[in-house]
Amino acid sequence: GFGNAHYLSNRNRAPEQCTTGHPGQLRQLRLELKLLAEVGLVGCPNAGKSTLIRALSAARPKVADYPFTTLTPNLGVVRRPTGDGTVFADIPGLIQGAAMGAGLGHDFLRHIQRTRLLVHLVDATAEDPCRDGAMLLQELAAYDPTLLDRPRLLALSKSDAVETGALERLSAMVTQQFQQPCYQISAITGQGLEQLKQDIWDRLATHT
Repeated sequence: GFGNAHYLSNRNRAPEQCTTGHPGQLRQLRLELKLLAEVGLVGCPNAGKSTLIRALSAARPKVADYPFTTLTPNLGVVRRPTGDGTVFADIPGLIQGAAMGAGLGHDFLRHIQRTRLLVHLVDATAEDPCRDGAMLLQELAAYDPTLLDRPRLLALSKSDAVETGALERLSAMVTQQFQQPCYQISAITGQGLEQLKQDIWDRLATHT
């Protein structure tokens, strides 16, 4: 119905009139938030995603030396050489069964769907990096097969913690298994980060 403001006029500056309206409608809604980020950082728990986003942006997610430190996605804006910013999303670590909801998998995976490019981090210090990397790709495919068609860069994180010879052998194994080159990066020392960022900008530019 009409309220006081409807009857406001030059002569009546404080109306106290109203009309009875019709009954309103009741509706129950379920809203689902999907973060909007151009680049998604994905990997197993404790793969170094939060440390990387801290190194690249002003975001300050919690970082600790144990799995599942990150329980909610974190966003960080990374500046390009042109001065504009690109939003990166630090997606909490995914475990086996995430596509079926294990470890809050659905809560995490849905945020990946709106990204334009994925950076797949594989922990170079893990017991079996190739197995971890394969598991993550399986979970992405099980949740949404189109995610594997998305541009994706592969990086060995924590490379500073691995002896040079062993790192080169691991890099060759990972490259062979996933049929794509992998970056050797360290968010602590900065190793490989500039090249990774440049290739991210180039890949985004060619997939507008």
